[in-house]
Amino acid sequence: MNPFDLPDQIQDQKTYASAVKHLRGVGVRLPLFRELANAAETISGITAEICTVDADAPDPRNLFRVHWFNDSTRHGLSNTPDYVRLPKELTGVDSEIIVALGDRFPMIGAHKVLAAYGCLVPRLVTGTFDPVQHRAVWPSTGNYCRGGIAISRILECHGVAVLPEGMSEERFRWLENWVSAEEDIIRTPGTESNVKEIYDECNRLAEDPNNIIVNQFSEFSNYLVHRYVTGHALDRIFQRVCEDLPGARLAGFVAATGSAGTLGAGDLLKERHHARIVAVEPVECPTLLYNGFGEHNIQGVGDKHVPLIHNAMNTDIVVGVSDADSDGLNALFNTSVGRNYLHQRKKIPLPVLDALTSMGLSGIANVLAAIKVAKHLALTADDVLITIATDGSNLYRTELEKWLSVHTPGGLDEVLAAELFGAHLKNVRVDHLLELNEVDRRRVFNLGYYTWVEQQGIETVDFERRRHQSFWQGLNELIPVWDELIERFNTETGLAQGI
Repeated sequence: MNPFDLPDQIQDQKTYASAVKHLRGVGVRLPLFRELANAAETISGITAEICTVDADAPDPRNLFRVHWFNDSTRHGLSNTPDYVRLPKELTGVDSEIIVALGDRFPMIGAHKVLAAYGCLVPRLVTGTFDPVQHRAVWPSTGNYCRGGIAISRILECHGVAVLPEGMSEERFRWLENWVSAEEDIIRTPGTESNVKEIYDECNRLAEDPNNIIVNQFSEFSNYLVHRYVTGHALDRIFQRVCEDLPGARLAGFVAATGSAGTLGAGDLLKERHHARIVAVEPVECPTLLYNGFGEHNIQGVGDKHVPLIHNAMNTDIVVGVSDADSDGLNALFNTSVGRNYLHQRKKIPLPVLDALTSMGLSGIANVLAAIKVAKHLALTADDVLITIATDGSNLYRTELEKWLSVHTPGGLDEVLAAELFGAHLKNVRVDHLLELNEVDRRRVFNLGYYTWVEQQGIETVDFERRRHQSFWQGLNELIPVWDELIERFNTETGLAQGI
């Protein structure tokens, strides 16, 4: 399917009827996007039905946890998405840095399960995906393919994960427990910097018409679900912060590039609050900053290209962060010696320390980028920067073990903990940061041509449409259309009420 041909009505009645029959049989009711965006109000009436369900089970009721409003237990609902306010003792800046915690999401402990749901469901309810006949292929650098496999398991359809062989062992262990067969995990060469190798494999798989490639890097529904669902959730967090800080200003939204789906939330925050949109990338592979290339270990941040769904012409700042910093802080945040140093020496409160374990490598990178932005813009205590932690540290335990074996074979002590704090937090330098002007935005936008037009066959006229904000604003009209189609679908399965 051409990624620009976003369906707004039923495309194939036979495929649609097959999907309805199948989901009726497996007892799956599909949540609406507006239910996920406002879960605290819209699904509070069914929380009793799901509170006893294991959040990590492939249970259809867990679809109603694919949102930001799960509490810290991952069983109940919170009126405000779970977040942490990082104190100045940790960040060294006056401005508020707020981190939304993605490990509250069900099944995969990462917010990419929302993107996977958002990408597959519009196909399902418009008759372009048959869960009986088709295989959903999920190209990813780690979390999105796990989200896709989780959604596939719930729908009882065939899912295939495609990801680089160099990703963390925890990702592969999870996949091995969730896929139908070992051959449904396809390991491509390299790490997350090797996205083209993922695309090459998907192009091979696409030769079989039963393989439906659900490519997060080119699926505009990925952008849309984050703009709408994640954007509303982050706006709710900002409103809550404003209750404690009257007169607060939302200075920016900070997120790693990755597929650029999450950055879509920034479009909503900019529209409502004039917030700057800050894209984060590894300095070891500085694609947006310097048209560069390389390898890095900030896992979950695919690069060496500009995703088709990146609204580059609306991006304000690009910040580079080194994986040496994120790896070092991963050790500081997730060892007993490091945590004791932060608590005893730096007076970091215990609730904040607990929240630090909810930050994986890309979440740590986002925080470091936010610190750079706060320093660069000379933000004050009235300024708020919001970012996210896509996943938690539990996905990187083997990465931590590798780091410790190389850097502290004798064990981490308080002296090294102090050095880690000083090198990677206290002395964060404002480097590898670029405020984009019009020429810079055009450069970043144009860089995507080589991937999408020359390599992947997107028509130039379609590629160019993305240059204008009217294109991105027009996409928003699809959300209520898709919700109507989901409602109709649920009615036809006989599952419009209850779960």
